[in-house]
Amino acid sequence: MPASLSADTIARVKATAPALAAHGEAVTRAMYARLFQDAHIRDLFNQANQQSGAQVRALAGAVLAYARNIDNLGALGGAVERMAQKHVGYHILPEHYPYVANALIGAIVEVLNPPQDILDAWGEAYWFLADILKGREAGIREEIEATEGGWHGWREFVVERRVPESEVITSFILRPKDGGAVAPHRPGQYLTLRFDTPGEPNLKRNYSISAAPNGETYRISVKREPEGRGSNHLHDNVRDGDVLEITPPAGDFFLPEQPSRPVVLLSGGVGLTPMVSMMETIAARHPGLEAHYVHGAANSAVHAMDRHVRDLASRHGRTTVTAFYAEPLPGDARGQTHDEDGLISVDWLKRNTPLDQADVYLCGPKPFLRALVGGLAQAGVPVDRLHYEFFGPAEEDPLAA
Repeated sequence: MPASLSADTIARVKATAPALAAHGEAVTRAMYARLFQDAHIRDLFNQANQQSGAQVRALAGAVLAYARNIDNLGALGGAVERMAQKHVGYHILPEHYPYVANALIGAIVEVLNPPQDILDAWGEAYWFLADILKGREAGIREEIEATEGGWHGWREFVVERRVPESEVITSFILRPKDGGAVAPHRPGQYLTLRFDTPGEPNLKRNYSISAAPNGETYRISVKREPEGRGSNHLHDNVRDGDVLEITPPAGDFFLPEQPSRPVVLLSGGVGLTPMVSMMETIAARHPGLEAHYVHGAANSAVHAMDRHVRDLASRHGRTTVTAFYAEPLPGDARGQTHDEDGLISVDWLKRNTPLDQADVYLCGPKPFLRALVGGLAQAGVPVDRLHYEFFGPAEEDPLAA
């Protein structure tokens, strides 16, 4: 594979951008139909995202972005890193890439039927990007395996303990079945779990780690979603002593090892999970760091881990915690169960947190992120100081909306 793409290849791929803008979802839908003819490839993917159409839209957007930016790949650096991290989590390996290549090129022929020189250009462009991804994925795996407790692929973990956190959120403490250590995660990263459910074997789901690294166990805190196959299975069927298969921690959303600015942590609903990992880490390792944690919940029935994060803040001394309730219960009282009524707003954040100098970390449901990420960017917070995790395919990225 060449070290760079030829000018002809770049020009031909860019020329397909208008067609992909118009027909990209048809191309990616056809691609997945071809790809999933192989059962072992189909099992690598989250089928819930397939059924909703979210992954089709996400891939269509990614293919279009690649076509438009193929002469400026630096603009895609963040997307490439997220993709590589996700591939490591789902244990996607170099031998899987030819299946995707064949399915993608076949789908382009089926939907767009371009001339051969365009197909050749897309073939070259695909493998150029694939080599970048494979190289980065190999680096991530090597880094994990080189750490104490690191591993490669799927490893069995025992559910040591379930801990109810609210009416809808339960934590699961996970310890390796082999009795060994676990690789230290970066606060904010996630685990990928694999388990069988009725009617859907090999179900895979990502769950943020909700504790600081300790070398022995991981904790995930899972919200029961009404239509969530994975979350309902964990809540209803997984008990202490049960075994789950897990790949190493992954993800590009995390607190840096040495934060250089104050931090503002913003979460909504179950988006608190990576923030609790960050809060525990700040309390244990960064005594001089100024931190502000602001969480939005419906009410006290669903608000998890509030006492824990307030205890962390009181021990740390330079951390504030504020809870907003959008739908307080009759027994909820401002100043007792929570601090503010309503939704977290950019105006409130401007008055009460150092937005002009802080790194801002956000995690929560899509409406929460769309409102705050977009609002903070419009308020002048530089994009490079906005760090966010969205639980879903990349087509739902709030800055891409």
